[in-house]
Amino acid sequence: MVKPVSPLTDRPWWVLLAAGLTGLGVGLVGGGFRQAVGWGTQRRFDLLAVLGDSPGGQLALAVLGSAGMVWLGFWLMRWWAPETGGSGIPQIEGFLAGKLPLRSGRVLLVKFVSGWLILVSGMVLGREGPTIQMGGSLGHLLSRWGRLSQEESRVLVAAGAAAGLTAAFNAPLAGILFVLEEMRPQFQDEVRAYQSVTCACVLAMGVIQALGWDEVVLPVKIYTTPPLVSLWIFAGAGLVLGIVGYGFNRGLVLALEGLGWVGRRFFSLQAVLFGAVVGLLGYIYQPSLAGNAHLYHPLVSGGEQVILWSLNHLSAAPELWGLFLLRLVMTVLCYGSGAPGGIFAPLLAIATLLSQGLGQGVYAVLPHWLPEPGILTIAGMGGLVAATVRAPLTAIVLTLEITGNFQLIVPLLVTCLTATLTAQYLGGEPIYEVLLARMLRRQGD
Repeated sequence: MVKPVSPLTDRPWWVLLAAGLTGLGVGLVGGGFRQAVGWGTQRRFDLLAVLGDSPGGQLALAVLGSAGMVWLGFWLMRWWAPETGGSGIPQIEGFLAGKLPLRSGRVLLVKFVSGWLILVSGMVLGREGPTIQMGGSLGHLLSRWGRLSQEESRVLVAAGAAAGLTAAFNAPLAGILFVLEEMRPQFQDEVRAYQSVTCACVLAMGVIQALGWDEVVLPVKIYTTPPLVSLWIFAGAGLVLGIVGYGFNRGLVLALEGLGWVGRRFFSLQAVLFGAVVGLLGYIYQPSLAGNAHLYHPLVSGGEQVILWSLNHLSAAPELWGLFLLRLVMTVLCYGSGAPGGIFAPLLAIATLLSQGLGQGVYAVLPHWLPEPGILTIAGMGGLVAATVRAPLTAIVLTLEITGNFQLIVPLLVTCLTATLTAQYLGGEPIYEVLLARMLRRQGD
């Protein structure tokens, strides 16, 4: 239990210091988690390459290895910390709203290990969910050690969550906006609380830079600003993305309900089958070497390599849309299984495949209004996140920070606004609010 000591306004500098320590810790944990997932994924492919002369051995290693990792990740989650299932963001939001408890020490350890196992296995999930939940848990753990008040604890949890998104994507502004726009916690002193959140994000980013982990997450081409007369194209893309985002949210909830029922009765079988399927897909679509960079085929793993693959391969629009549908189904099923992992990175990949196909079609007809298909692709990344999460400012800033295409802010604004309004008009609700409400309902049952 957190000991009530004093409200935030009585000792703001002490809380600011604690937020700074939280940011430093989250930078190490979140950045280390990101590096560990990258290292583990590469080792998995290296092991397959060693057995290159034995297709049967490769297949067995791919299927059995992924099945074993997924089963172990599920086992750790189920028996040690069930609240680490999914992205972990609704759990943090529930704590900030005073509706859910937070077992910070156990969550921090289990989320790191089980999340690593799940992501390295090739499951189509992102690392940002685990880093946000681990970041919030670390902030809560520090508040317990410092015997801080409940209000101070909430500030540190919010600061840790923001720093977690910062560490996942090298995106400090998006981390701050995510707490402000998506989590929307109510603090006794809003100004001082968000000073603490900002301090945590700055210091988390400082750790990332100091350790040399500050490379651009998506090293894509820097595109020129399209003409203003082309903004209607981005509005049209936002309309499509809003419809897709609405359908994605509905499908995700249906998958959680259906697969949750199966998982409660056939836990081990479900975990092994998911791992085996992902391992099989990883075997069929092994990474190919292009120059000095490995470009993974877009059916497995989180999302960054999918985006690079789509932007660096002149694939026809029908192929891109086919891969979009496959990735969409894989993301819904992997998250619906309850595995620990996020949806931000998979959403960015799905949006890239869809928008790249749309961009190629528009470019073929109107090349003077859309100089390059990739411009619509960048705008589409933010559009789908905005429609799904219903946090357009976060989606815009996150896309700008991870791609470096700051000159595309106006097309992004138009795309995200249209996508958000479309999803809202269709009756969709923000996905994390839906997931939290579902969690509270099940807790009441």
